[in-house]
Amino acid sequence: MEEEIKIEDGLTLLRFQNESSESFFAQHEIGAGLLQFHFGLKGNALFLSNQDHCALELKEEKSLILCNLQKQSLLHLELSPNSWVISVIVSIEKFHSLFSVKADYITILSPDNKKKKDYTEGNISPSMAIVLRQLFHYSLHPSLKNLYYKGKGYELLSLYFNKMEDPNAGQCPFLIDEDNVLKIRKAREIIIANMAEPPGLQQLADEIGLNMKKLKIGFKQIYGDTVYGFLFDYKNGFRQKTA
Repeated sequence: MEEEIKIEDGLTLLRFQNESSESFFAQHEIGAGLLQFHFGLKGNALFLSNQDHCALELKEEKSLILCNLQKQSLLHLELSPNSWVISVIVSIEKFHSLFSVKADYITILSPDNKKKKDYTEGNISPSMAIVLRQLFHYSLHPSLKNLYYKGKGYELLSLYFNKMEDPNAGQCPFLIDEDNVLKIRKAREIIIANMAEPPGLQQLADEIGLNMKKLKIGFKQIYGDTVYGFLFDYKNGFRQKTA
């Protein structure tokens, strides 16, 4: 599934969701003066450029920024089975208007970067993962859809470029503690490794060193679903890939 949402002039959001057992292919014409922010929420994706014949891999919980400031190009996307990607395409003029003059630490805003095509790889923080999942799972009146996407798109960019000491403080108190985040990620690894016979919630909580309440709250915050809801979706995707 591919969905393009033109939020406003100079800002477009793309949702790619492949729940099939086959790879999904899409292509988009990218004009000059555009920045591309790609976020791998689940699975893997491959970005191919017809201009310089390079291929860039986008893995789960990773981000990729492509700067296409000089020439128009055609971007090809290969989305693996059971994979989700969110892309934000923003013009350089719109992007500059979002930041104050004090945002010198953002290298894309440097005058030197206007003269070249470049890419940057990074990680998706827990707070960003929450916003990304909210872009896939929401229940709103259709008339509010554009407003919702606009707010979430801006929130996503602000979280990406947040260089404060504690970027998650305003998002979720539980996620302030990086140790909690690591324990929840360990819980995810445990249930995936034992998906044929997953442990009970209490056993899982004991194994990662959290109480059951924190396990349930933290898992929902980071992965946007309950422990067993996540496992159910993961199993379905795994069966499709091995069918």
